[in-house]
Amino acid sequence: MKIGQFKTQKFEGEEIKRFISKPIFDERSILSKDPAWPKVSVVTPSFNQTQFLEKTILSVLNQNYPNLEYIIIDGGSTDGSVEIIKKYEKYLAYWVSEKDDGQADAIGKGFMKATGEILAWLNSDDYYLPGTLHRVAREFKQANYDLIYGDEILVDENDVVIGRRPQLPPPGLLTPALITLGGFWIYQPASFWKAELYKRVGGVDRSFQFCMDNDLFIKFVLAGARLHHVKQYFTAFRYHSTSKSCSMIDVGQRERKQLSDKYRSKIPFWLNDPRLTQALGHLYLLRHLTNGTGWYLCRRIMKKFGTFKGQV
Repeated sequence: MKIGQFKTQKFEGEEIKRFISKPIFDERSILSKDPAWPKVSVVTPSFNQTQFLEKTILSVLNQNYPNLEYIIIDGGSTDGSVEIIKKYEKYLAYWVSEKDDGQADAIGKGFMKATGEILAWLNSDDYYLPGTLHRVAREFKQANYDLIYGDEILVDENDVVIGRRPQLPPPGLLTPALITLGGFWIYQPASFWKAELYKRVGGVDRSFQFCMDNDLFIKFVLAGARLHHVKQYFTAFRYHSTSKSCSMIDVGQRERKQLSDKYRSKIPFWLNDPRLTQALGHLYLLRHLTNGTGWYLCRRIMKKFGTFKGQV
């Protein structure tokens, strides 16, 4: 089976490890830039993550996507990351290693260099799963969407699958309220959007340390973006001790409250009651029961109360 022709499936650990272990892309395809496919610009912000960086790069190149623009913005790493980037610079549209003001600054700098119709960023400890870019491009070509998002797998520092995060379609008219106040979210590594939309909302807010993705998605939704969920695992999100999800919990909580306060005035007054928003969020989660992912929801609930010890 050729890259780009993978069927929708639950990728397993060994299959993932093979995909990110060595180059398996067609060099001619990567370098030719076939205009029959929309140009996809992927930005990877990186800083001192040499143990993960090459796998991230290979996951992008091994997509074998024929109109790829790959950009890496490194924050002046001193751990050997630059040597890894140089190993693949032939296939990069742009890269730089210099001191910056953090992750959001690196992402913003990368998108300023991007010229693609479709944009995304992939952090240097996460990676794409086989067939992602081809599927995303086909979805954008088939309908007039502004943002497409999929599901993600959770892996540990050794690429062992430790959980799965299936998503749901956007909740219709409730989307602005639930994405702003809680109850609906989009997984950043598994999301792709139109460049025109990104420019229209002013891009990434570089003042954030943690919630620059949430802020961007809220701005997209409030700008009237047409969202579309694809029921396919697009990415692997790496959960490890030095990831922001583990080491910056307090910053994340503070910035999420900041976002709620910032955009609350743009939500209809009748949805601004926190109790109502919470209730709507719970009802939205219950849609898992009719969306083919009810067992996932049950495992999450049991995990919360300590009655389920396996993968979520």
